[in-house]
Amino acid sequence: MAEYDAPVSPSMRPSLTDGLMTQILEIIRQENLGYGDGLPTVREMAKRFSVTAPTIREALRGLQATGAVELRHGSGVYVGAGVSRMVLANPHTTGITTEATLQLVEARLMIEPTIAMRAALHRTSDNLDRLRAALATALEPRDADRPDARLNFHRELAAASGNTVIYEVIDSLLAVRRREQREVRQMYDHRADYGQHVAIFEAVAEQDAERAGELTRAHLTEIRNAVASRLS
Repeated sequence: MAEYDAPVSPSMRPSLTDGLMTQILEIIRQENLGYGDGLPTVREMAKRFSVTAPTIREALRGLQATGAVELRHGSGVYVGAGVSRMVLANPHTTGITTEATLQLVEARLMIEPTIAMRAALHRTSDNLDRLRAALATALEPRDADRPDARLNFHRELAAASGNTVIYEVIDSLLAVRRREQREVRQMYDHRADYGQHVAIFEAVAEQDAERAGELTRAHLTEIRNAVASRLS
């Protein structure tokens, strides 16, 4: 009996946009580009891949939704902070719930106190500088063109732990649940959040692991209670 290839369902074939997204990621990999590095212009990529500029923009919007690239108005295309994340956000997910936001905070409550303790024991002077910068930029207005430009205190705390996998877990968690994080910020008092971050930073700087863990647990517990009150 002659062998034949089974027909491929159209729904199983990768779209042109998917293929372009893969090829753009391949440029980043082959050229060993990192966060903030520039990519070829839309026109250059359109010529390189023999497609139209709107088609390239569609692929770039898909990559931007996962954090792999940043489109900066009037500036160009840059490698995004999420290019190496283990888990990527689903750009097609619709809506969030208070229950999902609560589960995010509870997940963080399970792991971040231990991260803070480890950070207090393993932080470097560079880690402390970045934590200070995260505290400083928390008071600045967000840049709509560069949403990732402002350092996140909890990401930097994970980085200070000295464990790359832990950092990747927290980075991916906060990125994938970005919308839930925005919901948390709306539910919890910004001044209280900032003051608690300052106290955690001081404990980490003083290498007081027990206090850093306790403060982080208390901080996230307060956030959890604020979110839970919306469900009652």
